[in-house]
Amino acid sequence: MTDSLSDSLPEGVTRRSIDGAERLATRGEPVYGEPTADGWRVWDAGRSKLGAMLELGMGTGLEESDTVLYLGAANGTTVSHVADFAGPTYAVEFAARPMRDLLDVVESRDNLFPLLKDARKPETYAHVVESDIDVVVQDVATRGQAAVANRNRQFLHDEGRLLLSVKARSEDVTATPDAVFESVLDDLEREYETLETRQLAPYHEDHLGVVARPR
Repeated sequence: MTDSLSDSLPEGVTRRSIDGAERLATRGEPVYGEPTADGWRVWDAGRSKLGAMLELGMGTGLEESDTVLYLGAANGTTVSHVADFAGPTYAVEFAARPMRDLLDVVESRDNLFPLLKDARKPETYAHVVESDIDVVVQDVATRGQAAVANRNRQFLHDEGRLLLSVKARSEDVTATPDAVFESVLDDLEREYETLETRQLAPYHEDHLGVVARPR
């Protein structure tokens, strides 16, 4: 563990010795069978792109009590960790099956609000989500990942951040990951200024972590 990696963690996220190793952790009810100790639960970077961004020392700018819009919440693995330390957290998920699991996660987190909606159509949840969101976290495995981020720019306040995980194989299986990443970053320029990028290996192959802010 290095000081720089520790300094990049938001309040409410820490590194603790769990199962004999220093592990990223948040305090909350376990969700996916992760190891726990004294009320802390391991944030498994191998199952969470945002967790990988934190493990790799990226400057996410996440802060305790931030208002978060999470796009692509799935069954709640990552968004549950976010809700452990953040403020109001809106979890958008398109598929009904993972949403059923997400509803179980919500039971122990009264700041987590599940939305069975399509992240590509923010107009369908604009009447629910606050207009001055601090952070948009996006992990949506689809083509047009930059377009999704651009459409959801409307919710971020001017000093907010986008924390985006780009999955190359979802965007274009015929292009090299580097070419996909370059194309997505170019498309993001319409709405965002990129602050930091980093490939998420060894935790997630062919994924790029992106930290950006609104233009």
